[in-house]
Order: sequence, then C-alpha cells, then structure tokens
Amino acid sequence: MATSIPSASSSPAADGTAQPAVGEQQPLVTSEPQAAPAKPASHDTVPPPALLDFMVKRWKPGAKKLPPKLKGADAFRARRKALSKLFPGETLVIPTGHEKVRANDTHYRFRPGSDFYYLTGNTEPDCVLILLPKEGGGHTDVLFVEPNPGRSDATFFTDRVKGELWVGPRLGVKESQARFGVDEARGLDTLKDVLAGLGGAASQATRVLRGYSPQVDTAVPEGGARDKALAQALSELRLLKDEQELRELQASIDSTQRGFEDVIRGLKTAKTERYVEGIFNLRARVEGNDVGYGTIAASGSHACVLHWTRNDGPLVPGDLLLLDAGVEGHTLYTADITRTLPLSGKFSKEQREVYELVLAAQDAAIAAVKPGNDFMEPNRAAMRVLAEGLESLGILEDAKEALKDEHQFYKRYSLHNVSHMLGLDVHDCAQARQEAYKYGKLQAGMVLTVEPGLYFQTDDLTVPRRYRGIGVRIEDDVVVTARGCKVLSSKIPRTAKDVEAWMKSVWKAAKK
Repeated sequence: MATSIPSASSSPAADGTAQPAVGEQQPLVTSEPQAAPAKPASHDTVPPPALLDFMVKRWKPGAKKLPPKLKGADAFRARRKALSKLFPGETLVIPTGHEKVRANDTHYRFRPGSDFYYLTGNTEPDCVLILLPKEGGGHTDVLFVEPNPGRSDATFFTDRVKGELWVGPRLGVKESQARFGVDEARGLDTLKDVLAGLGGAASQATRVLRGYSPQVDTAVPEGGARDKALAQALSELRLLKDEQELRELQASIDSTQRGFEDVIRGLKTAKTERYVEGIFNLRARVEGNDVGYGTIAASGSHACVLHWTRNDGPLVPGDLLLLDAGVEGHTLYTADITRTLPLSGKFSKEQREVYELVLAAQDAAIAAVKPGNDFMEPNRAAMRVLAEGLESLGILEDAKEALKDEHQFYKRYSLHNVSHMLGLDVHDCAQARQEAYKYGKLQAGMVLTVEPGLYFQTDDLTVPRRYRGIGVRIEDDVVVTARGCKVLSSKIPRTAKDVEAWMKSVWKAAKK
C-alpha cells in the first residue's frame, strides 16, 4: 500500500483521513464507548418477567473442560516478559478497545487493538491487560475479560450487545486464563476498582496505552510522556518479527496471491472496479479475518490516485488495473501487495516502458534492503533510478538537478516513499521513535514493503501525451535477513513478461 508522503504535511489514507508521514507519531483511533448492556432497541418489546423466568430454565449444562492453550501462547508470554523488563516496578495498562458504532445500534465488526493482541492473542472486545509489578521483580499479567454466565442469567437473551443469543458466547474468566496462558484472569466487572486504585500517588508509577478505552483513559490520570513512552516501546518491540510472526505473514501473503488470481480469472467478465474489490475481499473473508486495509482497485487514470478506494469506475479494455490489496489472516497479520495488470493481458508499448522503469527502481530498492543500511536507503536507491528514467523518457530535464534535496522534482511523478513497516498493521509500528524507524538502521527480523510507483496525471502538461493517465506501482513484502533480505512475496509474478504469462495461464486454467 502506498506509503505516506515524506514530509511534515499529511496525506490521505485509504479511508480518506489524514495520515502523518511514515515514522512520525500518529494519533491513535479512539474507539466508541460500548453500548449499555440490556438496553432494548427502539423496535424491541420488553420481555415480561414470566418469559425471563422461562428463558433461564432447563438448559443443558455447559462443558466443564477448559479450552486448550492458544497456539503460540509461549510467544505471547515472551512478548509480555520483554515489555515487563522495560518498565520495572511500574503498572502497565493495555486495553484492546470496544466495538464502534456504524449506524444507530449496529456496530462494525470488531478488530482488537494491535498492541493488546500482540501481547495476548485475544480477539474479544472490551478486554484489558494489566501488568502489575511484583515485589521481587517482574510483573504479574492480569487479563480482564467479559464473564460468561451461560444461560443462568437472562442477559444471554436480553443483552443485544453482549448476550450469547445475540452475538455468540464469550470465552469466560477461567477459560481465558487457560486459553491465553496469563498469570491471572478476572471479570471486567472488577476492572473499575482496580483502575480506581491507580490514581493519586500510584499514577506516578502507571503507564496507560491511551486512545482505546474511554473508561480506562478517564479512570487513570494522564501520564503524558510516560504514556507516550509505553506506546513507543510497544511499537519498537514489534519492529522485529519472531518466527511465529513471519509464518503468519507468509500465510497472509500466500492467501493474497490466491486472491489476485481470483481477480485475474474474474477480469474476463468483470465490468467495474467494484467487482474486482468484491472478488478479492471474498478470498480475504474465506481464508482470513478480513482485508488488511481498504482494497485499491484502480483502473485507468484512477491508478494515479494513491489511495483510490471508491472503486466505482469501469474496466476499459486496454487500460491497466492497479490492484493494491492484502489479506489479513485470522491472526491479524496482513499482507500488502500491489500488482499492475493489463486488462487485455498485454502491456502496450507505453505501459511497458513505464512498468519496466518502476520494476528497475524496485530491483534497486530491494538490493538496498540489508542490515545496517538506513531505513531510507531503499527509497534513495529507487528514486535515483526513477529520476534517471524520467530523464530518458523526456519528462525531467536533468536527473541530477531533480534529485537534489532542495528540488526533489521527481516527486511530482513518484509521490511517495517506497517502504513502510508491515505486520499487525499495514503501516506497522507507527508509534516508534523516528530514530528507531525512519532514521534508524535496518535489522534482521524487520518486515517492510518495497513499493515504488510512477503516476502520470491526465492533465500534467510536463508529461508526453502518450504517457498521461498511466499509473504503475509494484509492491512486495520483504524481511531483512542476516546478510540481506528475503522477498516473502517472490512467488507472485513481477516482471512484465511474467505478469503477462501469469494472466494467460490463469485464464487458460479457468477454461478447463
């Protein structure tokens, strides 16, 4: 997915909101407070007491066996231990957030806070993780979760927000402790008293991950720089992926390739960008949790709009389709891949010229992804190639002049940097300090995108007419290794020749 514009100014995100530049401190999205439990909707009738009494009787007892421990629970515990070591003697509060209202009394599908999930593996809404310091050092991790009273309490029938017959069962307290391997689990109904005890003098030794839970934010006094340091620490821990995370990312990338092939098959009959979006998103929901971000299905000149997610344009034979999409797996790690596909199956002469230039820039950038290099070195390598290519195409007068820091004329056509971190978030680790991210060194275990592009606007008189309206981006996901990097998405065809052959083979197979 195209990265933010490398300046202090904002650029539009996939959802249309302003996003700070890569590596800058980004505001957290504040979740809506959850709806009050058991409150009837305007179209509901109030159940009579006799019905409530009838509803709680004669249900088969629930299973007493505790659930198995979550796969990878040891990795989540190791992450909690790593965070604990950074803040000895301090209380750390990490909420996951709440469901957000979509319209009136309906909610968006819940997606847990990335930091909370990174530490627990829990995907239920409303939960809070608190690390309580122990006298002898270290922390006790306490997970606050929604109790599950089963069918013994009428709320399973009356509570449209949390009731089991409305939204399905919650795991429960003791079940959560067994499932997630935490030291202790408690009911959410006890959270208020615990938070109240973190005021006064205790607040000086408490850090809160802000912006996810109004209840938590209100209950615990603001910590200012202390709270900010907790958010930074979590982002910086997430910069280096462990083996489990790399496996999850690879699975999401492999699923994304299948989604791209679904789209290619559908191009024979698809008429609009919306159809492309629907085809890919079906794969994301079947094989994963969802899409990792709003799918960009940009045909023709729409490809020159970086985060085109309206996806309401026609698919015109002879045009290109810029497809920027990623499957978010069930474990919430997302792929972020872009391929620019010729709708007819063949690039025109002009399309191929632009495509080959972007590909050469990407090759140069990937070669610069190695431990010890600056995070920005792949971008510098790609921009040199693009500037020189733009000079060859007669668009820039002088590549050397265009590359000077005081000019940067190539950005009129390249628009964005070529990399951002990738993981649980499509723009991962956003709270990390700039010296650890944007102005830091690449290290083995970091996963980032490499995604140069060229975008020739239809009304740009500096561009020869034959290139106007062409937009090309090529994006792959790479992990930094001990000596260089590994392209995790290497199985997805990338060269112009291979893309054409790929499309042909998918179409041929579809006829059988």
